[in-house]
Amino acid sequence: MTFQSYLQLGFYLAALLLLAKPLGAYMARVFEGRPTGLDRALRPLERLLYRLSRVRTEEMGWQAYASAMLIFNLLGFAAVYLLLRLNRVLPLNPQHFGPVEPHTALNIAISFATNTNWQNYSPEMTLGYLPQMLGLAVQNFLSAATGMAILAAVARGFARHTARSVGNFWVDLVRTTLYILLPLSILAALMLVSQGVIQNSSPYQTITTLDGAQQTIAMGPAASQIAIKQLGTNGGGFFNANSAHPFENPTPFSNFIETLLILVIPGALCYTFGRMIGDTRQGWALLAAMTIVFIVFIAITVGAEQKGNPLFAAFGVDQVARAAQPGGNMEGKEVRFGIAGSALWTVVTTAASNGSVNAMHDSYTPIGGLVPMFLMQLGEVIFGGVGSGLYGMLLFVILAVFVAGLMVGRTPEYLGKKIEPFEMKMAMIGVLVPPIATLVGTAAAILVPEGRSGISNPGAHGFSQVLYAFTSQTANNGSAFAGYGANTPFINVAGGLAMLFGRYWVALPALAIAGSLGAKKRIPYSLGTLPTHTPLFVGLLIGTVLIVGGLTFFPALALGPILEQLQLNAGKVFQTAP
Repeated sequence: MTFQSYLQLGFYLAALLLLAKPLGAYMARVFEGRPTGLDRALRPLERLLYRLSRVRTEEMGWQAYASAMLIFNLLGFAAVYLLLRLNRVLPLNPQHFGPVEPHTALNIAISFATNTNWQNYSPEMTLGYLPQMLGLAVQNFLSAATGMAILAAVARGFARHTARSVGNFWVDLVRTTLYILLPLSILAALMLVSQGVIQNSSPYQTITTLDGAQQTIAMGPAASQIAIKQLGTNGGGFFNANSAHPFENPTPFSNFIETLLILVIPGALCYTFGRMIGDTRQGWALLAAMTIVFIVFIAITVGAEQKGNPLFAAFGVDQVARAAQPGGNMEGKEVRFGIAGSALWTVVTTAASNGSVNAMHDSYTPIGGLVPMFLMQLGEVIFGGVGSGLYGMLLFVILAVFVAGLMVGRTPEYLGKKIEPFEMKMAMIGVLVPPIATLVGTAAAILVPEGRSGISNPGAHGFSQVLYAFTSQTANNGSAFAGYGANTPFINVAGGLAMLFGRYWVALPALAIAGSLGAKKRIPYSLGTLPTHTPLFVGLLIGTVLIVGGLTFFPALALGPILEQLQLNAGKVFQTAP
């Protein structure tokens, strides 16, 4: 890594960690119903929403909480699907785009309901402004608020004892949206507009280029959607080029802002969790584990991309520095961001369940492309999605304390609660179901002709394209090796199922654990209790996450990016048939 790379990473981490405590403390006050400073302005609106929707605000058990969440998400899915199918007849469609194909609309609706925002279509060539604003942008808020609401319920389950409730889903959803996501999105949108991100409802503009040709320039309300797509770890682009597009991400400063927005809430939620359970040391320990893994993977990615392709030297391109590509691997990257800015974004966006890109992941070196893939395969718990990343990490915490209990021959405990068979079963479901969905989906796509038809590269990289696609969808990420043509009925349906498994088969076990632990009595700490806020436990937790991910996905990775890197080092080159 160069000095500039160290400087960028250091400045980014400093900003991220400095914001964790104040934002985390604020979000804890929101979830606990305490004064926030915005109550005078927002409390009347909050009460009005409860009256209009006629919801009851008393607390729920975990089953009722989960049922309300599933019903709400189903309604959101149906609303987006209808908007997409009615695209042609809706207002604010100056380009007169037609209805979205049923299988594509199904995939998009599932994608935005599950906070995945997988896009195998070109938004500026497919959707009018109303589906973008009323459908996709609204779901960006609501899917993010759903994940944060679930985390609040899980935190209450860990904090309470002999309790039968974990909160009220509707209250958590409304307060998260009004007090956290909406104010931050307004602030972020204003900052992005100041940098040149567009925000309008104008028809597309036709201009004459310098050489006399005609070019159509897409317009639209981009800044408002970019703000919430990053804050809510959604990631869906207003334009097909996503955050590599100059109308979405025009300057290095906008690049820094958007990168920071992606992780600021997931990082701060660690402190929120510590505040809600009454022990901030636990939150700092979780944040430390995430940050350590994050830094290591950034170093690997930046190093791989700065080294570049070794075959450049073999082909005589670089006769002096035979171990490196001159200038590093700039293929698929924006010059205004460079290798360090692009690699940092790549690791940030796949550490979170964000999926936005400012560079082409398909053009990365094999090791540079392996890192974002593996980060998602870990369950996107290294920061992860807003809420979903932390409750996913808590499943690994339960697994880690269980392993520690086996080592010393004691019943595992966490935060004064015994971890018993029910909690372990739920944790294992949440940890194992998403990888199964990823691997089964990848195998099916490789076996059937419709799945293979979208592969644009032969050999190991072609396999990596398919593995990345199903990894991204199951992890509710949304980024892609975009050389894979995935907009087919088979991939849309199979990918939709992968997204559903990846979202709800983690959320439901987490809620079940919260309900079970909240009903238990708290047991006193003793000399035999394993401290879960120490560097030793942070190391154990990191090891658990990496080992589970490594054992699950190493055979698949060996067929994809690892094999590709070995072939590259040996001078093996694949060419696409004419």
